[in-house]
Amino acid sequence: MASMGLNKVILIGNLGADPEQRFTTNGTPVTTMRMATSEVYTDKDGNQQQRTEWHRVVCWGKLAKICGRYLAKGRQIYVEGKFRTRQWEDQQGVTRYTTKVVASRVMFLGGNGRTTQANTQAERAAASQASQPPPGRRHSLLGRQASPASGGGVRRRFFIKKG
Repeated sequence: MASMGLNKVILIGNLGADPEQRFTTNGTPVTTMRMATSEVYTDKDGNQQQRTEWHRVVCWGKLAKICGRYLAKGRQIYVEGKFRTRQWEDQQGVTRYTTKVVASRVMFLGGNGRTTQANTQAERAAASQASQPPPGRRHSLLGRQASPASGGGVRRRFFIKKG
């Protein structure tokens, strides 16, 4: 029996630039984002160092529309998805590779210091839109939890799940 593998990526980081949104020839939205993740470590001399890794994140469909519309440079996000590696030959005939994360879930986390009332209203609208069940599908309570401060009502956690 062949062994199964797992291709799952979870990242929390900040956008290094505004998302770039485009549409395929058949009208499917695609959003590409540059995301930085940083870690602090102590080197062999006892000095604290910071290492930053850059990731290319791609979203498709409804998730792409919402990320392209409501995210901006500096925003902290949570991304869940899978790695995809593409190979091609450049003009000199050298084989090149690029790896990206194809997002299946994105959560908008802390602000970027430029939070405005318009941004907050836009995020609420996106959260409301993302939590609506597609026609003909059952709505799950994923991402909702009771909020004691609101008298036991439902508090929405803001995330978007592909699918």
